[in-house]
Formats: sequence, structure tokens, C-alpha cells
Amino acid sequence: MTNLLVFPILLPLVIAVLFILARVRDRHAGTVAIAGALAHLFVSFMLMARVMEQKVTVLWVGAWPYPAGICLVADYLSAVMVLITAVIHTAVVVYAAKDIETRQIKAGFYPFMQILTAAICGAFLTGDLFNLYVWFEVMLMASFGIMVMENPAGRLTNAVKYVALNLLSTLFLITAIGLLYGLTGTLNLADLHDKAARVENTALLTSTGMLMMTAFGIKAALFPLFFWLPAAYHTLPAAVAAFFAGLLTKVGVYALIRLFTLVFVTQTHITHTILMGAAMLTMVSGVVTAASQMDIRRILSFHIISQVGYMILGLAVFTPLALAGTLVYLVHNIIAKSNLFLVGGLIHRATGSFHLSHMGSLYKTHGLLSAGFFIPAFSLAGFPPLSGFWAKLLIIYACLESGHYTAAAVAAAVGLLTAFSMAKIWLEAFWKDTPQKGPLPLPGNYSAWMMVPVLCLCLFTILLGLFMEPAMQLSLAAGEQLMNPAAYILAVKGGG
Repeated sequence: MTNLLVFPILLPLVIAVLFILARVRDRHAGTVAIAGALAHLFVSFMLMARVMEQKVTVLWVGAWPYPAGICLVADYLSAVMVLITAVIHTAVVVYAAKDIETRQIKAGFYPFMQILTAAICGAFLTGDLFNLYVWFEVMLMASFGIMVMENPAGRLTNAVKYVALNLLSTLFLITAIGLLYGLTGTLNLADLHDKAARVENTALLTSTGMLMMTAFGIKAALFPLFFWLPAAYHTLPAAVAAFFAGLLTKVGVYALIRLFTLVFVTQTHITHTILMGAAMLTMVSGVVTAASQMDIRRILSFHIISQVGYMILGLAVFTPLALAGTLVYLVHNIIAKSNLFLVGGLIHRATGSFHLSHMGSLYKTHGLLSAGFFIPAFSLAGFPPLSGFWAKLLIIYACLESGHYTAAAVAAAVGLLTAFSMAKIWLEAFWKDTPQKGPLPLPGNYSAWMMVPVLCLCLFTILLGLFMEPAMQLSLAAGEQLMNPAAYILAVKGGG
């Protein structure tokens, strides 16, 4: 049943329309959103099961012949990304039921979240470069709507910066799409794999790849294009920040993986060498800046940047093992990073502040919250046997295996600095005594309901670490599929 490909996109859009038409703006909004998220999780799981059975599944909308028309494709990579999107969406809407206020619901929080989820799934499932651009634009509109709901002055300024940089990315992307169409006469990704290999003007093709790299590098927050991210994310409500932190930059990473394993593979000594340099600079700049911060949200925001570097490093090494490590790292990081932003919101409710100097003794007063922070934080730092340890190990081992010793050393050093940042939060917020000097923010309370998604995501992190072998087998299959896209191409051709 190839129509399964439509449901992860269509279902959130239908729920968004339901919210708008039925004017669901009261206390029932959270219940409707949770029910919709669970349904979305179910269809995403069904799609994953179908891909495990068929390896690649394709749907040509409107039954257009190959390579024209709108094509939806799910392989191991895209199916995993859709499933993890549904997991994070469910966790966030459960948390938001107690975090998002009535005035934010009336401002359109839930419809925007549904549209954003649909756009993210659309970007993961599209088999056409122009439709990838369309889904990125839908993502931009929905995320901007969430950022400016209630029209707070400080957040509006940051949202404008966010949109301005993303519009610049759009300019690069649409220019590159035009050049690529002029060179090949197609925008279908499977068809591009064949036709890009036959382009005689390799210099122009590589330049087009550099434009694509810049466009998606802005969206993924690669060095030196990341400065919009910490300015935008640290002012958002915790539920929104968790969703953005977990998924938005990863869509840019996904686009880079898809294009630089399927289309731009004729000049890898140029394109992937540049990606490796950008990845190492991204890791170092993000983690060093994070280590100097004292606001939890800014520390976590800069670590988004740092962790993206690991994912791009796996792409740059360009071996099946490295790409498998990238997929493991994507899943681990999406879960851990979203969870940490949720925990950050609970810390703010418990202490009245996001600044580490105003916190203390949470280990004594909030034991469950302490566990909720400790597990994703030290998974992010790479402590065994948590999922982050295996993700880092795979990428570092792939670097060593392929002779990229400098990249391996940088990845290991960045892991140590990540551990320093997480230990700093632990010591300042949880371990040290509560400061007594000066006026302190008034602490509040948080609902036990808000701990449910935090603990569930912690459980996923632990289980992924303890049962890494099946996850590794799937990741290696995905890495092989990306390095040898024959099955992807044949499935697309056969379905059109």
C-alpha cells in the first residue's frame, strides 16, 4: 500500500485544518493535538514497517510518468527520519498541554505545529528537488508563525533575523535549482543521479553543488552560517524550542546527505573535502562558544551547532560506516537535544531562571528532574553505554578507518568539551548549594504531566544505547543504500 507515504504529510495538515475550522482554542486543544500526534506516530510506524519489508517504497502522485510529476520516496533514511519526527512531535505536544498558555493557543500554536510537522515529513519524503524547496518554504512560514505568536517585541526581532537568513538561503537554493535544471533538464533526484554523471561542464556542476551546500548549510547551521540559531532559539517557549532544536536543523542535514550521496558525487575530492572542513569548524566553534555561556538555553543552542558538525563529518568521510554513524547520530541527537530543551523549561519553572548562577540544589529537591537531565546530557557528551557513546564511536572509527586522523582527533576533543559543558550545568544547577546573595528570581511549579515525555525520551536514549546492535544493522543497511543508490533509482523508475 504505497498510499502510506501520503499519511505522514496529509494527517497533520488535516488536523491543522480541523483546528482552524472548528476553532479549537480552549482546554480541549491539547487533547485533540495529542490524539493527532498519536495517530501520526502510528502511520509513521506503519511506513517504517513497510520500508523494512520493501527497502524502498515509492508513490507517484497523480500517476505521472517518470521523471515528471510529484514523487514521494521512502528508503531507510527517510523512513527513520519521519518516525523520529513523529516521536518528537508526540513528546512535544504532550509537554505543551501544560506548557503553552491559552493566549498562545489562541494565537495559533497548534495549527502552526501541525503544518510544521507536515512540512518536515514532506521534506524527508519528497523525491523531487523543487518540492524539497517548497517544503522548506512551508517550514519557514510555519516556524515564523510560531516564533511571532503573541507578537513579543524581543522575539519578533530575533524572528526577523531568522527569516532574513533563511530567505538568503532560499535565494541560493532557487538559483542552484535553476542552474541544475539547465544542466540536466530534470529535478527528480533519481533522474539527477544519472544525468548529473553525464554533465560535461563539471566545473559548473560543482559550483552548483557549492550553492546547494551554502543554502542547506544555512538551514543546518554549518560554520560560518550558524549565527542566526542561538539568537532565535533561546527566547522560545520550552516546547517550541525543543521541537525546533531537535528537527529544524536536521532537515538541512538530511538535504545535504541526500544531495551529496545521490547527485553531487562526481567531484567528491572537492565537495566532500569542503564539507569535512566545514564540519570540523562547526564542531569546534559551537562547543567552544557553548563552554563560555552561563544561560542554559544558550549553552544548549550552541551545542545544536556543535553536534551538527558530527553529522556532516560522517557525510564528508563518505563510507558506508560513516553514513551509518551519521544516521545513528541523527536519531540520538534529535532525541537527546529535544529532551534537554524540555528539561531546560522544567528547570526554569523550578528555579525561576535560566541563568546558572541563580540555581542550585536541584539534585536534593528534584530527584526525578535530575535524572531527566543527567541521561540526555551525558548521552550528548558520549558517556557509555548511552546512545551518544555509540554514535560518536562509529563516526570516530569511520574517520580512523578511512585515514582522516585529524578529523577523528577533533571529534574526540569536541566530545570532551561537550562533557565539560554538561558537567558545568550539572554542578551549577543540580549539585551546588542554592545561592543566597542578591535578589533571586521566584521559583514556580511544574506539572508532573510534563515529566512524562522527558522520562519517555530518557528511556529511548537508554534503550538505543543498550540495544545498539539492531539499530546498527539498520544504520549499516541505510549507509549501504546511500552509497549504492541503485535500489532507490530502480524503485523510482519502476513506480513512475
